[in-house]
Amino acid sequence: MIQNDLPPLFPIASILPPFPRIKIVDVGAMSFGEGTEPYAALTAALPCDLYGFEPIEAELKKLQATAKPGQHFLPYFIGDGSSRTFHECNYPATSSLFEPNTPLLAKFNNLEELTRVQKSYPVETKRLDDIPQMEGTDLLKVDVQGAELMVFEGAVNILETALVLHTEVEFVSMYKDQPLFGDIDVYLRSKGFVLHQLKTAGRAFKPLLANNDVNAMLSQFLWGDAIYVRDFMTFDKLPGPALLKLATIMHTNYRSVDMAASALEAYDRQNKTSLQQTYIAKLMVVAGR
Repeated sequence: MIQNDLPPLFPIASILPPFPRIKIVDVGAMSFGEGTEPYAALTAALPCDLYGFEPIEAELKKLQATAKPGQHFLPYFIGDGSSRTFHECNYPATSSLFEPNTPLLAKFNNLEELTRVQKSYPVETKRLDDIPQMEGTDLLKVDVQGAELMVFEGAVNILETALVLHTEVEFVSMYKDQPLFGDIDVYLRSKGFVLHQLKTAGRAFKPLLANNDVNAMLSQFLWGDAIYVRDFMTFDKLPGPALLKLATIMHTNYRSVDMAASALEAYDRQNKTSLQQTYIAKLMVVAGR
């Protein structure tokens, strides 16, 4: 998952009426250090409820040991409810319900070396739809090394009301038989979401290096983060609290000020308020205009 290192804007909640706590669900919650989560700006700005899933025991214990109030971490393998095989790798973050595609990974710098299977074992996956605490999810983040589509297929009910999806995607088969970005895009569009942002990453083909850095990309996209938002053409169908949450998420976590303003415009139409006007005026002050 690509880190979100954008600087914060002004606290949008200061100009909004009260709204319920934002619920974040993190599938593949392994920590790379405090503040590195792709929703870190959001949890730093206002109280949120967070439910994270991490099936590797050692990584789960790290999360549970540092959990803050409102944060809950569970050990489930999230998927479509089927029986699968989990491939645990030497670098825990590359472990997956799909087997690593070693011949492809070996063509690039520092990929095969981080994706060597240490053990494989059968597991039972759980659907998010079958976990009661998942109801009312606002922001769903998914990073499960090729099994993202399985997670979405097990979250049909959640996708009916979720506002923002932040998912890792792959553009080549880094894991055998995994669904790729195009498969995920078709599925999520069918559920009423549109692609909002796409952040890409990769590696250089061996033996070339960029800036003598084995982790640097030259030309080949391999994976990325795709941010999907509830279709903006249907904002008028969303309830008022959902529009306030959506504006807050987009402003705080993604600096998508135009999307946030659009959500506030829909809220204004419903409630005969002028939040969008206030918001734009505040943006102009911050920009020094």
